[in-house]
Amino acid sequence: MDIRTLKIALVLGGTSPERDVSKSSGQSIYKALLSLGCNPTLIDPAYGINQPKDKYVYFAHEDTLEISNSNYVRAVNSKLFDNIDLAFLALHGKWGEDGTMQSLLELRGIKYTGSRVLASALAMDKIMSKILFQHYNVNTPKWITIENHHNDYPKLIEKIKNELGFPCVIKPNDQGSTVGVTICKSEEQLPAAFDLSKSFSNRILAEEFIDGHEVTVAILDNEPLPVLEIKPKHNVYDYECKYISGMSEYEVPAKIPNDVAAQIRAQALAAHISLGCEVYSRADFRLSNDLKPYCLEVNSLPGMTSTSLVPKMAKAIGISFEELLEKIIFLSL
Repeated sequence: MDIRTLKIALVLGGTSPERDVSKSSGQSIYKALLSLGCNPTLIDPAYGINQPKDKYVYFAHEDTLEISNSNYVRAVNSKLFDNIDLAFLALHGKWGEDGTMQSLLELRGIKYTGSRVLASALAMDKIMSKILFQHYNVNTPKWITIENHHNDYPKLIEKIKNELGFPCVIKPNDQGSTVGVTICKSEEQLPAAFDLSKSFSNRILAEEFIDGHEVTVAILDNEPLPVLEIKPKHNVYDYECKYISGMSEYEVPAKIPNDVAAQIRAQALAAHISLGCEVYSRADFRLSNDLKPYCLEVNSLPGMTSTSLVPKMAKAIGISFEELLEKIIFLSL
């Protein structure tokens, strides 16, 4: 099959807090697809049927059209997706990585890149992911689940002190890109951290903080790529360090003992399989100072911006960005 003959819809933007990141991923993918001889149709489902007329203005400027969740249904049900061979998903966060867009596309019989509906939903649900990690013997930090209706902060604080200690991590259950995440060094910081995470999700997670290194492994066609270590300028790999060029350094392959790298890669593949992910994903870890890996989460639609991690790992084994996208497309088909 010649990739140049495929009618590809590049689906990007969306309504999640990661909208800008998605547009950055989409722009990188768009340029690469053009270089492969494709002419993808850009579709931002948050706009419904009122799509931007000028793609260059779209990438360069703030929104001029109204965005809404209900527009996803209007977009998928419209003529925008007629005769599309494949939807390349560059969405991030809720309504993009959680199975919503995937289920809408399946109802129309449209193929798309990445994992199917259930795997996408499980990967976005940090609590369910951790339960499955445990079942598949993937090591993960200790955690406590907190429901949004649970406002007995003194009781929660006592539970965290006894079971997790400090520092600890408070995060929304279903967001990415460290949105709504706080690292609490003392109990006094917990109430504000609870409130921040609750503003993004009905369920939040209190998690043991693992002191050590930030590492990640991509899975491509059920094969783990080399381990990549992230060295952020801040104490943690936060939103700024993820998406602003120069705010992090990357080492791939990571300079760690071979047996440790092999263990992390095996754990990444097990995490990918435990959630039922397909085609590609990225598993994020904390590697403790005594070199024990702890899996934090799996990203079923990892970022594809100029600073993104999966392209860096692919490049380390000689796969260019264009070759990576082509492989994703044909595996998805």
